[in-house]
Amino acid sequence: MLEQLKIYEEKMNKSLDALQSEYVSIRAGRANPHVLDKIKVDYYGTPTPLQQVGNVTVPEARMIQIQPWEKSLLREIEKAIQMSDLGINPTNDGNVIRLVFPELTEERRKELAKDVKKKGEAAKVAMRNIRRDANDAIKKLEKSGEISEDERDDAEEQIQKLTDKMVEKVDKAVEDKTKEIMTV
Repeated sequence: MLEQLKIYEEKMNKSLDALQSEYVSIRAGRANPHVLDKIKVDYYGTPTPLQQVGNVTVPEARMIQIQPWEKSLLREIEKAIQMSDLGINPTNDGNVIRLVFPELTEERRKELAKDVKKKGEAAKVAMRNIRRDANDAIKKLEKSGEISEDERDDAEEQIQKLTDKMVEKVDKAVEDKTKEIMTV
């Protein structure tokens, strides 16, 4: 029984990890190289992650600098950034590409905070779905006579405690990211 509970705990952890990786790509006024994680550059006909075709640095708090390994990639990198949903125009000086992040407006901060909350709610729904799946599996085991009623109650209680713990972690992640966004 404990083995099966581990499986559901892993699934919940994956949901939390997915949420945190989404939060990393939300920019909060400061330049964070992770906003480029989802951007792919056409590298000799192959979509390649931006970090694999150049050196990405943060020389200033609100600037990201991209130094491609090959100068011929400057145009491709610039095109990939423009086509992404970053909403920032890259400046290309012939050697490096610079992304300057503007200061976020109060309205934009509130919008991002709302988005953070929505993503957090989606993660909680995913965890509740995992809890439901676990409880269904536990009930099936009881019906087939593999576990007793007491074992079923214990297992359901453990699943509920796990769900509560994971929802708490999601709430904390939402709170932390919202605080980061709202800090001027």
